[in-house]
Amino acid sequence: MAKQEPDSVVSDLIGFLNAAPTAFHAVDEAKKRLRSAGYEQVSEREDWKLEAGKKYFFTRNYSTIVAFAIGKKYVAGNGFHIVGAHTDSPCLKLKPVSKVAKGGYLEVGVQTYGGGLWHTWFDRDLTIAGRVIVREEKDGSVSYLHKLVRIEEPIMRIPTLAIHLDRDVRDAFKVNAQTHLLPVLATAVKAELNKVVAEDGEADNDILTSGEKSNEKTTSNALKHHSLLLQLLADQLGCEPEHISDFELQACDTQPSIIAGAAKEFVFSGRLDNLCMSFCSLKALVDATSSDSNLEDESGVRMVALFDHEEVGSDSAQGAGSPAMLNTLSRITHSFTTDSKLLEKAIQRSFLVSADMAHALHPNYMDKHEQNHQPKLHGGLVIKHNANQRYATNAVTALIFREIARNHSLPVQDFVVRNDMACGSTIGPILASGVGIRTVDVGAPQLSMHSIREMCAVDDVKYSYEHFKAFFQEFTRLDAKIKVDA
Repeated sequence: MAKQEPDSVVSDLIGFLNAAPTAFHAVDEAKKRLRSAGYEQVSEREDWKLEAGKKYFFTRNYSTIVAFAIGKKYVAGNGFHIVGAHTDSPCLKLKPVSKVAKGGYLEVGVQTYGGGLWHTWFDRDLTIAGRVIVREEKDGSVSYLHKLVRIEEPIMRIPTLAIHLDRDVRDAFKVNAQTHLLPVLATAVKAELNKVVAEDGEADNDILTSGEKSNEKTTSNALKHHSLLLQLLADQLGCEPEHISDFELQACDTQPSIIAGAAKEFVFSGRLDNLCMSFCSLKALVDATSSDSNLEDESGVRMVALFDHEEVGSDSAQGAGSPAMLNTLSRITHSFTTDSKLLEKAIQRSFLVSADMAHALHPNYMDKHEQNHQPKLHGGLVIKHNANQRYATNAVTALIFREIARNHSLPVQDFVVRNDMACGSTIGPILASGVGIRTVDVGAPQLSMHSIREMCAVDDVKYSYEHFKAFFQEFTRLDAKIKVDA
């Protein structure tokens, strides 16, 4: 396949980012791209009937997605070549009871998700997105449908306090996550003037009160969430507010992702950690399996696994700490054999690239990086090392990734955290220890990690995509040259 110019790859990333304000939307966008590329959806609830040379994917909770292409020369016991990333990012998620009314304002109760830089959420034009469970009744039968929702226009804001009322703010802007991070949805008076109507046609009295039940027909959701918010959701979904059974929603920035900078060398966007790596790995898999000939000589299985809940430890049914990865390897292997011993053999022949964004050197805080390990923007993927196993990289796994870079003239960098600073982690150590798979931890360098608005370099998007695609194409041949435990 012809080499793509960086602007086309980056433009595609921008489209992906703008389509994916939440993990649910990221999975939905990935699903659309996989289907367009000829991948067949399978269900974890059903038996799998897999064939060599075919391509498949499944979703779990609609926030985790796993896609794989089986080589035409694959036999049970052969390895899996995997790039793993995550779909979630730090954000503010709506509470189960989000209705807050005080001081004449309607506010939305939120809880912090992950380790966000919460001060960056102030004075941003916010909206909401996520998934809604909608109750539908047809021919006397009730069903509950999972629907994605996104309100495009700004509907909320978290205003900062004027400096005149907080003279010490210049010295320390301290955010109380419970009391300071409530987005303002509306004023009570304006909502009343706009005649937000309850089911019986009367003005919804809970707008002007603390939320007590105003009439017999008020739904339980109307007691938990502002009627104005429920109506906005219903309008977007094309249903009645009382048909909304439940939801998982989060606050989102409405400013779109863009290619920016005086030299158009940067990507300015939210959720680069880690949708940038999710996109690059997904696109690499799709392009490395775009025709039948791509899998003609492949004896392994090429795979991308995008997990939810990395930002909060991965301990969930759809996180990397779940049996999802091991179950997938097992089901694929056992689709081609009844010999249970071949799975262990396959795992030892497998390799995982744990792809999660890395910390680029910050020009205003250069002392935060170790002197000999200062990843730069435009410098290519960063191999992450940690002697205490916060990253899963070792000499062998790093060598494999470096050799792929060398073969394609791709730049690569190294990162080690300072000894006097705590080290973050990734899904790499979780999967390496839980599955027993060889792993290298890598990521594209970025600035402003965990801000509502992050930045990376367009060149590193291109390098990441090309590096991952080369990994899929060359790992089988390269691994045959590596002699360890012989």
